[in-house]
Amino acid sequence: MKAETKVKFLGYGLLIILIGSVYVLAPDFYNNIFYLAVNGNMEEIAAYIDSFGTLAIFLGFMLVLLVNIVGLPSIFIITANGLLFGPAIGIMISWIAESIGVVIGFWLMRTILRPTAEKLIHKSSKLSKIDDFSGESGFKLMLVLRSLPYFPSGVLTAFGAISKISTKDYALSSFIGKLPATALEVMIGHDIFTYNQNLERLFIIIILAIIVYGGIWYFNKKHIRNKK
Repeated sequence: MKAETKVKFLGYGLLIILIGSVYVLAPDFYNNIFYLAVNGNMEEIAAYIDSFGTLAIFLGFMLVLLVNIVGLPSIFIITANGLLFGPAIGIMISWIAESIGVVIGFWLMRTILRPTAEKLIHKSSKLSKIDDFSGESGFKLMLVLRSLPYFPSGVLTAFGAISKISTKDYALSSFIGKLPATALEVMIGHDIFTYNQNLERLFIIIILAIIVYGGIWYFNKKHIRNKK
C-alpha cells in the first residue's frame, strides 16, 4: 500500500473516530449544529455554546470546525465565539478551526470530486487551460479569495477540490487568507451586537476594510490591464 493511501486511510479513520466520539458524548450534537448554523439566532447559539461550561471554548472550536468541513456557513457561530470569549480569543479559535475545517473538507471533496472533474476537463481545451492556471496560480488566487470576508467558504472548498491546486498550496493559502477574513467577521459581528459600546470602532473597521480591499481590487485590476 502506498504511503499516500495509508495517510488517507489514517485520516479517514481519525475523522470517523472523532465524529463517533462526539456522537457518543452528545447524541443531539449534530442536529444542533445544523440547526444553529442555518437558524442564525445569535442568542440561541451563544446560549448553547455557553451551556457546556468549561468546555465552551472547545465546543465553539468544534462547531466552527465541523460546519466548515461540510461547507455550511459559520458566520453565526464565529460571531457567537467573539461575543462569548471576547474578540481576541474568538478570532484565534475560529481562525484555527475554520482553517483546519476547510482543509479537511478539501481533502474529502478532492477524493470524491477530482477524478470526475478530470474526465470532464480533458474533454474541453478551455477547461484544461483553466485547470492548468489553477495549478500554476492556485496559491495566489485561493489566498485572495480566502481573505475576502463573508465569501461562501463551501464554494471555495469545492472549487479547490476540483482544481489542480496542490494540497500544500491550498492549505497554506487557506490558513493565511482565513486570518484577516475571520478577524473582520468576528470583529464586525461582535461590534454590531455591542454597538452601544463599540459603534466608533465598528465604523473605523468597516472604513479600513473598504479601503484595504478596495485598494487590493484596484491594484489587481491595474496589474491585469498592464499585462494586456
